[in-house]
Amino acid sequence: MFGIGDKIVYPMHGAGVIEAIEEKEILGKKRKYYVMKMPMGDMKVMVPVDNVDEIGIREVIDSEEVEQVLAVLADDRTKMPQNWNRRYRLNMDKIKSGNIYEIASVVRNLMIREREKGLSTGERKMLNNAKQILISEIVLAKNICEVEAEELVEKVVK
Repeated sequence: MFGIGDKIVYPMHGAGVIEAIEEKEILGKKRKYYVMKMPMGDMKVMVPVDNVDEIGIREVIDSEEVEQVLAVLADDRTKMPQNWNRRYRLNMDKIKSGNIYEIASVVRNLMIREREKGLSTGERKMLNNAKQILISEIVLAKNICEVEAEELVEKVVK
C-alpha cells in the first residue's frame, strides 16, 4: 500500500505523486482511491486502491536507475518489424507493460526512425505519449523540471 507523498507510476499515464487517499461512492459502490497529481499537464488521476496490483502501479525509479534508462536511450536501435502494424502493436505492448526500460526503448527506436524515415501519424502520437510517460518519471526521479528532463532525453538519443 502506498501513502500520501509517495511517487508512483501509472502505466500508460505516467508518474505522479499521491496527494490524498479518498473514499468515494461511484455507481453505488464505496471504494478508496489514490488521488495522484501528475507533474505534466497539472492533471489529477484517481486510482482505485484495490486495483493497484492489477493495474501495475509501481514506485518511481531512483536517480541511479535514471542513468540506466539513459543508457538504454543511448544504445543502438533494436530490430523492429518492417510492417508498421506489427511494430505498432509490439511498441504498444511495451508501453502498456509500464516497464521504464521498455518505454525508453520505444522512445529511442521511434526517435531514430523519425529522423531516418519519418513516422506515420499513429507512430508520432505513440512517440509523444511514450516520451511524456518517460519524462514524467525522470522529472520525479531526478527532481528536475519537465524541460530539463526532455532536453536530457533528446541529448542522449543518437
